This record gives sequence, C-alpha cells and structure tokens, in this order.
Amino acid sequence: MQENIQENTNLADLTALLTTQQAAALLGYKPRMLEARRVRGDGPKYVRISARAIRYRPIDLHIWIESRLKSSTSEP
Repeated sequence: MQENIQENTNLADLTALLTTQQAAALLGYKPRMLEARRVRGDGPKYVRISARAIRYRPIDLHIWIESRLKSSTSEP
C-alpha cells in the first residue's frame, strides 16, 4: 500500500500546475522576471489556462533548468 501512495504522489507532482509566483520562487526569480522571459520567449514552457491564468508544469521547469547547465564559463 505504501508503494501505491508513493506512486500517486509522484504522479501528482508531475501533473501539478504552478502559478507564476510559485514557479518564480522555485527558480529563485521574482515573478516579473519570469513574466519577462515568457514575453521574450526564452523562459520555460508554460500552459495558458485563460487570458489571465498562466501555469507552469514542474517537469517543464526541470527541463528548462537542465537545458541551461554548463560545464565551463567559456560555453555560450
């Protein structure tokens, strides 16, 4: 039974939708910075629920972070 609870928790984590404020806090940004990246198109993928409701999936934040990993300061 413990395994089922663990599996359900992981599934819930992957399908959760975070607000801009929650996503920004997770990334160490202020919400305005995340909004600016969204406008420029260089931020993490997001879900537009409605004209005023933007949400982020944790998996997309993780993928975006991973895409920005560098090994050296000389990398672009």
